[in-house]
Amino acid sequence: MNNNAICKLLNIKYPILQGAMARIADGHLAGHVSKDGGLGIIAGGGMPPEILENEIRKAKEITDKPFAVNIMLMMEYVADHIDICIKENIKVVTTGAGNPGPFMEKLKSAGIKVIPVVASVALAKRMERAGADAVIAEGLEGGGHIGEITTMALVPQVVNAVSIPVIAAGGIASGKQFLAALALGASGIQVGTKFLVAEECLVHDNYKEVILKAKDRSTVTTGNYTGHPVRIIYNKLAKQFLELEKNGASLEELEKLGVGRLKMAVVDGDVANGSVMSGQVASMVNERTTTKEILEGFIRELEEEKTNLRSRLKSWD
Repeated sequence: MNNNAICKLLNIKYPILQGAMARIADGHLAGHVSKDGGLGIIAGGGMPPEILENEIRKAKEITDKPFAVNIMLMMEYVADHIDICIKENIKVVTTGAGNPGPFMEKLKSAGIKVIPVVASVALAKRMERAGADAVIAEGLEGGGHIGEITTMALVPQVVNAVSIPVIAAGGIASGKQFLAALALGASGIQVGTKFLVAEECLVHDNYKEVILKAKDRSTVTTGNYTGHPVRIIYNKLAKQFLELEKNGASLEELEKLGVGRLKMAVVDGDVANGSVMSGQVASMVNERTTTKEILEGFIRELEEEKTNLRSRLKSWD
């Protein structure tokens, strides 16, 4: 991986980023992912400044390797979060839910690599013009807030449209999918759902059990009528959302229903009434493991699949 564009850009061993899962991706998880060779990411969305500082320090106690902070640009504390990242000498910032353009010069002047999450070619091109070091092209197979284009369709179009490195995200849980992402032109991958069941992930055990028991059709998207789709595990909450949307509920009604539901699942373990965010690959996540095993497993499977592919291609000659 020495010549990999993402590894060189971010000074990491493996071109694998851990997804910035709200209320889940804390300093403990991010620190261990980075220690084990990937890029851990602290999800700063919704965190008051003092909490973010605390999570950054937790990660620093675990590793001296680079880790990132994800900043949700439409939420409060954005300016404070940026100041904290600069003060704490964070090496990488990923962004979502907004345009990082107004903050780009300040971040880049501090030596911070900026990697926005994008769900369209137009946004990817806009981020490159703004000075982004790379982009994360996230398809609708991912968990949580998603776009409208599949990973398989989005990634190669973004690769063709920009000259900066592209990281593929959404529906990646195996070496086969890692190889597919590379074949589409990506330089690395971002993985979320797989890390939910890691030993170092402090999400409630009930949440982990739901992921481990998931089937291929266990997830649904809510918010389709509002223009803000969210992929979650189908449960009582999802059923309520879908019924309200079908009956033409207002945005205010839907937002009211969603208040506090992620915490309910992540912290309290109420996986019937809480929001259990997950990607479509949940059914491929079927054993508890560690961050080290996940990262090394991806690389081992990737090498195996490369060998298998060579064999299959040779048989066509």
